[in-house]
Amino acid sequence: MPGSPQSRTGRPPVQRAVKRPATPGPPHENPLLRLHQRLRRAWDRPLTAYYLISGGSALLTVLGLVMVYSASQITALQLSLPGSYFFRKQALAALIGVVLLVAAMKMPVKLHRALAYPILAGAVVLMILVQVPGIGMAVNGNQNWIALGGSFQIQPSEFGKLALVLWGADLLARKQDRKLLTQWKHMLVPLVPAAFMLLGLIMLGGDMGTAIILTAILFGLLWLAGAPTRLFAGVLSIAVLLGFILIKTSPNRMARLECIGATDPGPGDACWQAVHGIYALASGGLFGSGLGASVEKWGQLPEAHTDFIFAVTGEELGLAGTLSVVALFAALGYAGIRVAGRTEDPFVRYAAGGVTTWITAQAVINIGAVLGLLPIAGVPLPLFSYGGSALLPTMFAVGLLIAFARDEPGARAALALRQPRFGRKRGAGVSGSKRSPRSWNTMRRRAPAARSSGER
Repeated sequence: MPGSPQSRTGRPPVQRAVKRPATPGPPHENPLLRLHQRLRRAWDRPLTAYYLISGGSALLTVLGLVMVYSASQITALQLSLPGSYFFRKQALAALIGVVLLVAAMKMPVKLHRALAYPILAGAVVLMILVQVPGIGMAVNGNQNWIALGGSFQIQPSEFGKLALVLWGADLLARKQDRKLLTQWKHMLVPLVPAAFMLLGLIMLGGDMGTAIILTAILFGLLWLAGAPTRLFAGVLSIAVLLGFILIKTSPNRMARLECIGATDPGPGDACWQAVHGIYALASGGLFGSGLGASVEKWGQLPEAHTDFIFAVTGEELGLAGTLSVVALFAALGYAGIRVAGRTEDPFVRYAAGGVTTWITAQAVINIGAVLGLLPIAGVPLPLFSYGGSALLPTMFAVGLLIAFARDEPGARAALALRQPRFGRKRGAGVSGSKRSPRSWNTMRRRAPAARSSGER
């Protein structure tokens, strides 16, 4: 064809496709940033608090049973008892605690509030009976126990924690509904006098560790109620002054205070327990000596299955085991704070905050004492140490948290979506001789009926 370029062979040249410029791909995303985003989305899910509380408390209780069995065998044999003696008692308390936990989960909020005053009255009566000769009994120098017959005992001060949480939450919620918390008198009275009454009954028996936990619950409730800084600082100053006087006037408490950070038992082995707790943690290494292979529990470490069970855990399970326990308590505390922060019910906010303060403060005090960072207060590790009196009210309190976490609007909707999607509806039967069309249970919204083309 004229006008078209010809090659030497007489054929037109082959037209080659023009290469398009390469489009730049998406920028390479940082894997750490992607992991952070995934974790943040997981934290923000409506059922996160529910799973953390239920799963964390279950793991702590089960691991606690295992460690109680391991740490208490030598003590039981020294007392001429079967090796599984303390484990069987703790397992029985855990079974009763599960019943209390499920009951607390199923109870409505109104029933929880109605139980506040009976639980408080019962705790006060029991703490008074502790001081009655012939009824109360002393354990390790503290007059805080009531014998129930046989080898069973009860410590009423443990139930005083639950009583203060429920009663204080109900009291503050009613005052908030009436808009009375803006007045400092209504914020303090009668909450602070009632708490001081419980503290006085506990201190009559010499149990300062439980008194510290009760004080932490009181401060937690005041903080959630929005106490002014001056008011909060005033109450805290009074509590610190009273604590200083009680410590200064007791040689036993002064000796415990002087054992902070000790690396040697000292004269008269005054710091024996604190030092051997450090020895147990130090000999555990990264992964421990193995379950049941602790050396310190063979008579060297006092209270190996109660107050110092965390030290035996560090010796047998190592740093990995102790960090796992700390992580479970941290998850439980985070979930409790989340429940308290997202609810609109004042009672739920105060009760969830009080329970979270109780469990986390007690865990910090126990672990801090084992690590030598705090004085030995004689409080058990929640859900973990041996002791039915401590386990039962704690599991009831965990049931409260689970109930509150399930009651969040987002959690209710998410749990409703988990109902069975298939299955015949109730009432779907036979109409005459023809079977009615099968309908399925789904959570999807039904599509609107088809409209005519002229309808808007």
